[in-house]
Amino acid sequence: MIACPNPTAEETARDTHQMRGQFLARQDRWTELVEDIRLAEDARRATPSAMPVADLLSYGARSDVVLAVEHALFDGRPARGAPMLRGIEALEEVLAEAGNDMLLSTVVAHAHMDIAWAWRGTGWDSQVPRRNRDAFEAHFDRARDILARFSVAETQSPTLAAAKCALHGVGYDQSDRLAADYEALIDLAPGNPGPMRAMGNFLSPRWFGSYQKLELEARRTAARTQDVWGAGAYTWVMFDALSGDDVACANLDLEFFVEGLHDILARTPNQHMVNLLAAYCAHTIGGNLTGCDTADQTRARIAACAGGIVRNHMTELHPMIWAHAAVGFDNNLTVKSARGFALAGQKEALRIIADLFKREIASGHRIIFTADGPVAEPS
Repeated sequence: MIACPNPTAEETARDTHQMRGQFLARQDRWTELVEDIRLAEDARRATPSAMPVADLLSYGARSDVVLAVEHALFDGRPARGAPMLRGIEALEEVLAEAGNDMLLSTVVAHAHMDIAWAWRGTGWDSQVPRRNRDAFEAHFDRARDILARFSVAETQSPTLAAAKCALHGVGYDQSDRLAADYEALIDLAPGNPGPMRAMGNFLSPRWFGSYQKLELEARRTAARTQDVWGAGAYTWVMFDALSGDDVACANLDLEFFVEGLHDILARTPNQHMVNLLAAYCAHTIGGNLTGCDTADQTRARIAACAGGIVRNHMTELHPMIWAHAAVGFDNNLTVKSARGFALAGQKEALRIIADLFKREIASGHRIIFTADGPVAEPS
């Protein structure tokens, strides 16, 4: 028996800020939106699990425009007569009327990049139709033009730095430039693990980097953020890069990675983070053995960490996290039924948790998750 809040505290916090951004955009209260983003950025406001409030406001403000395009491209190509440009053109007009304000520029640039990814998807380049690839590059080109007039060094804005980093998704720049831009962002907002995960993903060979560059930047990031995360930054940088990659798993400094898991939990011991790390260890990594002995040995060791996380820290089950863990935390995943997706995550989580407590269950006990953690009681 385990509590399964719906929504969770983290989901409530994120939804609140996203809905605020969406509401202000729908009311054409752009000056107020920009001020909200500026105040959130200056105070480095974040949700309990370190998601920046400024990013959530921005996402909410552009969500209607982006979702309309995603809907039109649901089957990979737009329906005949679909108004693909109406929303982004309206945002461009707002930006022009606002005198190309820096923070509003980041909102519009992100909207272009979100639309670009809707056109492209996450498949290999060879699988992307030419028309979709052209649209992807055109939207990224426009985002780059919008942001070109602003300097991260001058503004010291993590919101601008995040937008500049997102430009690397098109793959034009070398890994050294990508790493330098992410380093600037991480130094401006070291408490946000999102850029560390994104940098590690992009520095993997399947995108724009190499295993040597990935390892180097993971260690450099851990050294620079030791006062914030301990060894946790090494883990964050490697987090998504390990998924499905035998060489990355085989080459991993496992002890450093596991130390990072402990340090992350010590610094953010909320249930969102507990579920995230448990699901990642048990499912994203532990559920994807490939038959490569050295890589699978690493995966097995990481999967074993889920037991300690669940036994020592878990008091709630967050099904959506487990559902996303099952698909490798694909941010571009199209979910037809959120309820069905969550139920699948809950079912898989309960299966994994039951396996972790199989000795207690086999001996006639039931597992009850209390505010202090799991307790085995006679049935």
